Amino acid sequence: MFTSISPAALAWGLLFIAGLLEVVWASAMKASEGFTKLPYTALTFTAAWGSFWLLGLALKTLPVGTAYAVWTGVGAVGVATLGLLFFNEPASLARIGCIALIVIGILGLKALSA
Repeated sequence: MFTSISPAALAWGLLFIAGLLEVVWASAMKASEGFTKLPYTALTFTAAWGSFWLLGLALKTLPVGTAYAVWTGVGAVGVATLGLLFFNEPASLARIGCIALIVIGILGLKALSA
């Protein structure tokens, strides 16, 4: 009853998780206040290691340009969204529009790689 996952589908899943871990390490770095708070500093380095590791695994299958653009895009959208929600960053229409353009770019790269 189990179906096997294609290498490409697995690589895209790993890449998405790597992007989410990029959001974690960037947010934890902000919370570490210049690496002065040990728990957030440890989370920063642990999440960064995991993010790079999963990106490396995804690169076994995906083209480097596509994978890197998607990885940084997922991270950028996630961190920008958290900035709006939790770090009191301005939520202008132009800013939200630019974030939407990044999402469109990510989806476009995914669609073109299929």
